[in-house]
Amino acid sequence: MKRNLIIAAIAAAAVLGAGAMQGWSAERRHGAATPRAAAPEVAGLGEIMSLQQMRHLKLWFAGNAANWELADYELDELKEGFDDVLKRFPTKDGVPLAPMVKTIMGREIPELEKKIKLRDAAGFAAAFDALTAGCNACHQSAKKGFVVIQRPTNSPYSNQSFAPRSP
Repeated sequence: MKRNLIIAAIAAAAVLGAGAMQGWSAERRHGAATPRAAAPEVAGLGEIMSLQQMRHLKLWFAGNAANWELADYELDELKEGFDDVLKRFPTKDGVPLAPMVKTIMGREIPELEKKIKLRDAAGFAAAFDALTAGCNACHQSAKKGFVVIQRPTNSPYSNQSFAPRSP
């Protein structure tokens, strides 16, 4: 019985694959240069913020481990995420997000950049906490005060070392 199911699955895959190739070939014969590409996925604000939370976490663990190169990288990724919010969601549900994001990008982010460049562990921790407070103030103003960000305590990234590489 199991053998028959496997054979049926292989046959179905072969038929579906041949049909897809045949459709592609027909398009090529009728003048289409390439098969149609799927429309790109567009992330919502929630997805962008989930990525921001991941970057926030990784930034903390990198800075806490004095891996300044990784901290600089994660901060740059965080800035890119904020840029995405500015471009795609300057206002969300009637709440102007752009001014709040610009405040964080103009105050907390530059302070973190300075502390990372100086390799200042104590200053980094204080600047990180200020960033976290900025995130929470934004959530409050955006009517999402139930989203409370804090300094990370555990890393879910057991497959990544945050320690600096030895020369």
